Parts: sequence; C-alpha cells; structure tokens
Amino acid sequence: MTAADWTTAPHTGAPRRAHHVNLAGTDWPLYKLEALVVGLLVFVVTLAVTTALQPAVLLAAGATVTAWWVRRAHWARARD
Repeated sequence: MTAADWTTAPHTGAPRRAHHVNLAGTDWPLYKLEALVVGLLVFVVTLAVTTALQPAVLLAAGATVTAWWVRRAHWARARD
C-alpha cells in the first residue's frame, strides 16, 4: 500500500527546499505531481471533446511538460 506524507516545512538544519510529498518512501517535488495532474486533466477533457486519442495524448504531453518546467522554474526562483 502506498502512503503519502505531505511535508511543507524544511527539516531543521537542512537547506531550504521546495514542498515535497513522500510517496512510498521517496520524496517527490510537488511540482512534478502538479504537472502529472495537469496532464491527466488535459488528456481527459481533450479525449471527451474530440473523442480521438492522438490529439488527447499530444496535448496532454505538451501540457505536462509545460507545467513541469514552469513550476520547476517557479520553485527555483522561490528558493533563491
């Protein structure tokens, strides 16, 4: 069973970090999970509207990559 542990504060003495989620013992940066959720939502909506798999996959991939890099840049800037 997978457990999620939402940690929002950095550990004492550790360098300041972005928000992370602990999934199955591995820390995932929150921006990665946000990008995956955006991609899934875009995929489902596009598939429902167009009823074609190819545009849904392409738009979802593009939205996921865009969200991933934009949020990553945001967290990198916020840490500085």
